[in-house]
Amino acid sequence: MKNFFASLRGYLKQTDLTLLFLALITSFLGLVFIYSATRSYDTSKFIIVQGGAIFIGIFAFIMASLIDFENISRFWKVFFVFNLLFLASVFVLGEEGGTGNRSWIRFAGIGIQPAEFGKLIFIFTLSSHINQLKERINSIWSVIQLCLHGLITTAFVYLFSKDLGMAVSYLFIFAAMIFVSGISLKWIFAFLGVGAAGSPLVWKFLSKNQKDRILVILDPSINPARYYQTAQSKLALGAGQLYGSGFLQGRQTQFNKLPAKHTDSIFSVIGEEFGFIGCCVIMVLLALIILRIFRDSTKAGSNFGFLMCVGIGSMFMVQTIINIGLCVGLLPVIGLTLPFLSYGGSSIVTMFLAIGVVASFVMRQRPSWLRSGGNE
Repeated sequence: MKNFFASLRGYLKQTDLTLLFLALITSFLGLVFIYSATRSYDTSKFIIVQGGAIFIGIFAFIMASLIDFENISRFWKVFFVFNLLFLASVFVLGEEGGTGNRSWIRFAGIGIQPAEFGKLIFIFTLSSHINQLKERINSIWSVIQLCLHGLITTAFVYLFSKDLGMAVSYLFIFAAMIFVSGISLKWIFAFLGVGAAGSPLVWKFLSKNQKDRILVILDPSINPARYYQTAQSKLALGAGQLYGSGFLQGRQTQFNKLPAKHTDSIFSVIGEEFGFIGCCVIMVLLALIILRIFRDSTKAGSNFGFLMCVGIGSMFMVQTIINIGLCVGLLPVIGLTLPFLSYGGSSIVTMFLAIGVVASFVMRQRPSWLRSGGNE
């Protein structure tokens, strides 16, 4: 028992409690916003699911922080193959949503989004792969391997689920990790050139629905129906002005004029009922979480840990930018959750699991209570 309490004290002392605390504050605020957004529905269902996901997420944080990921990084190829099969599983087991995406697998009413959890596996396998290549990372064969690693995984996300938003997040994570990997600038410029040259080909692969979602940002008259969510999101944000309409008082929110108000458009709910000040508070909280992760990346103590933390930080960053961007009308509606705030069990658990991974590397930056049996 004495060793248990010593280990507990050591854990609380060395894990990143600040990061966990920021995540918990943001998540509990998310419950408040989800309550408001779902008040006209069966709000108890949404609160129970989200609250349960937060509880599971806290457990996931603790478990992830106790794992030494560097010890299992040599098995990255096994995880890579598993992730591809996991991502492809939606083709057989997935359910198609109203937007044409096939992103979810449901068992007994419980939904799982493979691509959400797959992001962490992707970050793990890519970090391991980059770390394995190390000094020869700038050889042409190494560059080809890394490109295939990123493109094959992203292709599986898009081809099997048709989830453009998720595919974009994978590409952003890949780009961020490659940028900090030590790869030569000549290769980075080559990637940009190939990406620009290949964009017309990528455009041909997009469905008409996805093309319209992108084009209406430039010209709403192309498809007014596709612009409806963006228009309502902007109206809700504008109606909130500086201080907001008040909790449970937003007209767009409470009269169901705002689509996806508890998921994609949760930021617009915040803006309408809590105003510009409420939006700023949320953006500051998310910025602190992201900056804390990038700060922890510099303390990871290994190149592998640094890469994983950067990948996780970039995951939070791209979701925050795209979600807020779509609500203010600067980016197309491509369905990415706002970290810790949007409704979604898979998203919440993944976010807590991700910061647990970051905490794991923070705890192993120096001789740890874990390696000393808790007697320090």
